[in-house]
Amino acid sequence: MSPLRYELVFSEDTGSAQDVVIVERTSAKGPGGHPVYADPTGIIRAEISDRDEVRVLASGGHQAPAQHVLARRLADPDPEDSAGPSTSVG
Repeated sequence: MSPLRYELVFSEDTGSAQDVVIVERTSAKGPGGHPVYADPTGIIRAEISDRDEVRVLASGGHQAPAQHVLARRLADPDPEDSAGPSTSVG
C-alpha cells in the first residue's frame, strides 16, 4: 500500500533555495495509474509512483510545471496516537 503522506521538496536549478510542502494521499489516480497526493489547499497535486517518482499535476490554469521535485516519505500517523481528536465522553 502507498504511504499516506510525503514531503515534496521543490528546488531551483541551482539547488540553493527550497520549498517544502506536505501532501496527503487522495482517492484519485494520476495518468500513470499511481495515487495522487495533494496539499490541504488542493493547489499542489502530484502523482507519486511506488518508486517515489513525482509527476506534478496542474490544478489550474497558468501553472508552470515544476522541474526539480523530490518526494520524501513521511511516517504514517499512528492510529493509537492520542494527539488526534478525543472520542471519549466525559
